[in-house]
Amino acid sequence: MNRTRTAISVASGVTSGSSNTLDAPYIRTIEWDMMDKAKFFPLSMLSSFSVRCCLFPLTVIKTQLQVQYKSDVYKGMFDCAYKIYRSEGIPGLYRGFWISSVQIVSGVFYISTYEGVRHILNDIGAGHRVKALIAGGCASLVGQTIIVPFDVISQHAMVLGMAVHAGAKSDLNPLGIKTGPGRSRLNISIDIAKEIMQRDGFRGFYRGYTASLMAYVPNSAMWWAFYHLYQDELCRICPPWVSHLLIQCVAGSLGGFTTTILTNPLDIVRARLQVQRLESMRVAFQELWREEKLNCFFKGLSARLVQSAAFSFSIILGYETIKRISVDERYKHQIRW
Repeated sequence: MNRTRTAISVASGVTSGSSNTLDAPYIRTIEWDMMDKAKFFPLSMLSSFSVRCCLFPLTVIKTQLQVQYKSDVYKGMFDCAYKIYRSEGIPGLYRGFWISSVQIVSGVFYISTYEGVRHILNDIGAGHRVKALIAGGCASLVGQTIIVPFDVISQHAMVLGMAVHAGAKSDLNPLGIKTGPGRSRLNISIDIAKEIMQRDGFRGFYRGYTASLMAYVPNSAMWWAFYHLYQDELCRICPPWVSHLLIQCVAGSLGGFTTTILTNPLDIVRARLQVQRLESMRVAFQELWREEKLNCFFKGLSARLVQSAAFSFSIILGYETIKRISVDERYKHQIRW
């Protein structure tokens, strides 16, 4: 079938174990119709949860660096990690984790949308980079629509610990949430949700939604496009014996670096809109520029770059491995690890 043929990238120079065998074609990108979905979805959720468990502290550090006034609480990524650990221990690095973990569900919708849109574009003959760009943007639109309310609650929970540090000038607890040793994370999260509903109604859970779309839709679209771009270039310059999975992981990290640098200011504005309850993106930009000037483009960038590189590498490692495990038996002989 023509659709299946277009999904297969033939790479000469990929041989089987014996030097006498002919060069064999292999599938560079495993498409949606090549996989067993019953295997793919549960393994994908397990992989996403595992990555989130390992890397969530970087999200907390990044968020706290972004919402602080200049450098009045933390001097950098390592200082932030040290102070959080010293004052709250390991639980402090996982503030808002369980609320944020709902992103595992949104991740299923995200990847289904991404692969589904790629499948549709494949039928009309779109190039693989165009497919990645459009599908990545559509997937982020669906994912953000589901996750923003939980993201708002999670980020309020993340920054509550900052209020205990002396010298903090920003209002880091605008909802007036009571915290203390006797209060569980669940009770605090419920209080945050109740306070948002009381003050703003349901719309309060979508505070910063436009900023989220402006930050994450281009980020996702560019990430997938850069991922395929870097993958193609690395496949071209690397010797045939280099693992294709390793090439994909490196391409994912490079894509993460590139998109993070390009979209960092928008991510800071999104975080401030959701946490500090500012009126609009314009107000957030003005306040950020007044505080930081040109530094606003780099605020929290080091933590975000580390997070993005680690997250991109881990997600691609899990995602592409699961696709290989879930691929239909008909294509297994054309899969290269």
